[in-house]
Amino acid sequence: MEEQQKEDSVRHFLDLVKRSRRGKLKIYIGMSAGVGKTYRMLQEAHALLRNGIDICIGYVETHNRAETHALVEGLPHVERRKIFYRGKEIEEMDLQGIINRHPEIVIVDELAHTNAEGSKNTKRWQDVFDLLEAGISVISAVNIQHLESINEEIEQITGIAVTERIPDKILELADEIVNIDLTADELVTRLKEGKIYDKTKIERALGNFFQSDKILQLRELALKEVVHQVERKIQTEIPKSIKLRPERFLACISSNAETAGVVIRKTARLASYYRSPWIVLYVQSEAESMERIKLDKQRHLINHFKLATELGAEVIKVKSNQITRAIMDMATEKEVTTICIGKPHLNIFQVILRTAVFNGLLKNLALKDIDLVILS
Repeated sequence: MEEQQKEDSVRHFLDLVKRSRRGKLKIYIGMSAGVGKTYRMLQEAHALLRNGIDICIGYVETHNRAETHALVEGLPHVERRKIFYRGKEIEEMDLQGIINRHPEIVIVDELAHTNAEGSKNTKRWQDVFDLLEAGISVISAVNIQHLESINEEIEQITGIAVTERIPDKILELADEIVNIDLTADELVTRLKEGKIYDKTKIERALGNFFQSDKILQLRELALKEVVHQVERKIQTEIPKSIKLRPERFLACISSNAETAGVVIRKTARLASYYRSPWIVLYVQSEAESMERIKLDKQRHLINHFKLATELGAEVIKVKSNQITRAIMDMATEKEVTTICIGKPHLNIFQVILRTAVFNGLLKNLALKDIDLVILS
């Protein structure tokens, strides 16, 4: 039964490849290292090769796992590019080499990887975009903790700041997403058997990342993400003749560094869930003009504009001392259905009584068919 499902998955992906000249993207996603994403990619590669498909390995990281390493044998591959960086020789995926070789499908592991200095692109996911544009289909893999919009949530769960991240739009553009799922007990058993890390690292891993409560939370996030992707596909298949109220989100940020990041990431998740366009609005008052605003706040704003753009938002900056009016005008102009703001530092009753901007916003929203979401 399992073998039949794998064969059906291979045939389905082949159908996707044949539908368009632009490459198709398939992503294996999992809750953590060791669930078997690379193993499944290589299994699929062998199945495709048996079907006469021109497939090769662009980059695979086996982490010295015997079972995974054995599957590399017999698969064509493009030699990695050697780079000397800070006196050391390192290997990177040869993007141009793959484009020159131009296979039908290429296996590209470690989607969130940061390329060495001197590479064409900073991130491997950007390399994948180049391959797709060149008409090469890609099968890749990533862990849920590398997703940009849930970065803070991941750090709260694991206590680890994940620096290598991918924007959510990559999952949205994927033609197929497969969740590689294991129970917490199965994953811990694989770890203890030495199938994930070297035996010298097992005890440390069990005391840190590989704890049941953390694994369960990451598993839930991975499952939810795949469900979101399925729901997005259903939305795209609804006939256009059926008139639905299209969601459109407006994320309002200020120069508050902590709040702005939360608002952007959580609005990105909402927009991703509804497969909706979204806007990030910053209203610059005279008090925050370039001559008056502190340099650290300027830097944070620039970084947040960049983050919003990477996550797929339209970024708009408006100069006005009438902040409520500027927000409502933008909401009307862009036909916004939901306005998202950060949680005020005061309690809600103090805000309503003392904060003119918030109070004005509530009064204006009461007159229009626009929802207000306060993001904690």
